[in-house]
Amino acid sequence: MRFAHTLFVISLLAPLPAAWAQSAPHAVLTEADAVRSGLARNDLADLEQGSTKAAEADALAAGQRPNPVLSYGYDRVGGTPDTVEHSLMLSQTFDPAHRRDLRRQAADRRADAVGADHLGRRVGIAAEIRREFHAALYRQAVVQAADTWVQRFARIEALVAKLARAGEASGYDQRRLTRERVASEVRLVSERAELERALTRLGVLAGRSDRLAVAGELSPPPLPALDAALGRLDQRPDLLALARRAEAADLEGRAAGKGGIPEITVGIGPKWVDNGFRKDNGVVVALSMPLPVFDRQQAGRQRAAGEAMQHRAEYRLAHTRAEGDLRGLHRQAAQLRTAAADYRRRAVAPLPDLLRIAELAYQGGESSLLELLDAYRGALETEIAALDLEHRARAARIEYDLITGSVE
Repeated sequence: MRFAHTLFVISLLAPLPAAWAQSAPHAVLTEADAVRSGLARNDLADLEQGSTKAAEADALAAGQRPNPVLSYGYDRVGGTPDTVEHSLMLSQTFDPAHRRDLRRQAADRRADAVGADHLGRRVGIAAEIRREFHAALYRQAVVQAADTWVQRFARIEALVAKLARAGEASGYDQRRLTRERVASEVRLVSERAELERALTRLGVLAGRSDRLAVAGELSPPPLPALDAALGRLDQRPDLLALARRAEAADLEGRAAGKGGIPEITVGIGPKWVDNGFRKDNGVVVALSMPLPVFDRQQAGRQRAAGEAMQHRAEYRLAHTRAEGDLRGLHRQAAQLRTAAADYRRRAVAPLPDLLRIAELAYQGGESSLLELLDAYRGALETEIAALDLEHRARAARIEYDLITGSVE
């Protein structure tokens, strides 16, 4: 009987075949690879290029000078004989207040805001890809742990069946092991389904259609100093976009504030007069301008002032909210990372010793097979709990990076 127990424990300690490695997918993806691939998609590039071209076209139109006007005049005055006048005039409108330059600068600021919007979109997409990557990495680690114990339970079941046939193990132990194996297999199937779902979502976001596996560290790296992150908060894409739009509104307001200085249209050209007896020619010069009596761009000034006020208020609100979120996420991410490392050190690291004690107790007849199985099941749950805590710490770190505007 003691020999059978010894043989049983040796079987528990024997290395298991790497079933996961044998069925490994074709491509192994790291977090950096996934983010790089997702941000390099053609549809994202087309979206950014299209909106950039539209914003640049607006800036070009705002600074474009009006076309010169070529006009022809014909005037016939009745008499004996008739007098006929012909004139040809080329006229051009000038902006002495330089409103056009201000509007072009405002359009350039709006184009800069569009560029910041693109960066903000990329930050959000990168965060989404990282969430899916680490969800897949977490599920993959859980599947590997569950698969290891499915194989272990299967080997234990086969050995106990042999012991039962030799009369050295009870039929109840054998049936209990069978139930344990079936339960572990069902759990493994469920975890594999979750892994396939996570990998499929990751593949879609990363623009990959091949079979994937993921490789990387689930636990996040140490956080940078909070003060440094707070100092770079003004460079966050959404805040940059609001700042640029406020500057554009200021420039539009300055342009509208020059509404009292009218545009001047100057024309010049030749003129011919024929009264039947003689033909004369000369030069025609014309000068015209609107009189800013009623419309002095009051509505434009008010609109620009309102837009500038709105964008700056949105900036202050977003900055305050981001600062609060950043402080809270820094504490949360740091505490979760510390808790995950502490749990792995205090709960997971001692598992081999605890399992060896349980095996020795079973080998010495001090505990039953079910107590040994409970020890192994508890070890699996402890490992999964450690993975879950590390996944939560990573999720908090991703949200922290999103608040700071980082794509890594």
